Amino acid sequence: MKIKAAVVDKQGADFKICDDIELAPMGPDDLQVHMVATGICHSDEALRIGDAVIGYPIILGHEGSGIVEKVGPEVTQFKPGDHVVLSFYACGNCENCLKGIPTQCLNYAHNNLSGTRPDGSAHFTENGKPIADMFDQSAFTTTTVVRERNAVKVDKDLDLRELGPLGCGYVTGSGTVLNTLKPKPGDTIAVFGTGAVGLAAMMAGRISGCTKVIGVDIVDSRLALAKELGATDVINSKTTDPVKAIQDLTDGRGVNFAVDTTGVTQVMEDSIKALAQGGTTATIAVTKHHIDVDTWNDLCVDDKKIVGVNMGDSIPQIDIPRLLRFYKMGMFDFDKTEKFYKFSEINQANADSRSGKTIKPVLIIDEDYVPGK
Repeated sequence: MKIKAAVVDKQGADFKICDDIELAPMGPDDLQVHMVATGICHSDEALRIGDAVIGYPIILGHEGSGIVEKVGPEVTQFKPGDHVVLSFYACGNCENCLKGIPTQCLNYAHNNLSGTRPDGSAHFTENGKPIADMFDQSAFTTTTVVRERNAVKVDKDLDLRELGPLGCGYVTGSGTVLNTLKPKPGDTIAVFGTGAVGLAAMMAGRISGCTKVIGVDIVDSRLALAKELGATDVINSKTTDPVKAIQDLTDGRGVNFAVDTTGVTQVMEDSIKALAQGGTTATIAVTKHHIDVDTWNDLCVDDKKIVGVNMGDSIPQIDIPRLLRFYKMGMFDFDKTEKFYKFSEINQANADSRSGKTIKPVLIIDEDYVPGK
């Protein structure tokens, strides 16, 4: 079938809306999903500009939400009319998937970042030429086909326009705290970068019972939102030494945990220096930048640790419903980070994301969608 999609023709090119993209036919365990909305993530930008590369032309987008239109004959968990959030694909059969760690799927790169469907076929074509996909999803489309394991069913009374970013940004930030770092009540945490991922990590720190939840950024408006969402303290690292400020806020000890979402070398290194003895920092940004670590003085002497985390070590089918329960309780107000744009405004939305003007741009693909129906 023919669909409309936003295509990046070559490295660094703007998004181009095309209405003659051919969508691959459905397989036996596939869902055909009518897209309602999708978030724009910094990972999309990294692939657009070539900081990470799958191939070009490419259809990006991996924070999609929509309504199931059709299901394959082997689908067991979904039916037409179901509302879904889309996330990454894990095979479910490898050793790590069977251990319950789908973010460490041994086939993760092939399934999500090879530019093709898990079986190696083209997801999209234009005039017979294949177009690379992302996350076996490519949410910058009016309709897509995904495997059953890409999808998470959500309640129909929720606004689908708000939910797409749960599939990546929000589950990555919160999962890094709830699934990987696992702070105990009374622990302390600092989050460097208060974009969507950072704010999700910060809210997860509050949910975990941390007595100090410190947001660090260089944009005062973001820090103000961090306070609104539950940060106990905020630091503008443009005007204040964040390491000293964190130590001052923790009686000179530093924080038990830190999360870096910026990927900036100095900031990542500061997140290590701000740790208390025995502390752990998680670096989760898509970045080309490196850090310089004195393993003895920076790590060994004080028993500090650095961990990398993919997708918040999440199981989307478990973690996304959990986040929605927190949302309904008023503990995870992710919607306060979002701003809606028309699909045709994708380049402006992406520019506003890059500049920091908008924390989480959300493209409304179906402008006729009515929440709750």
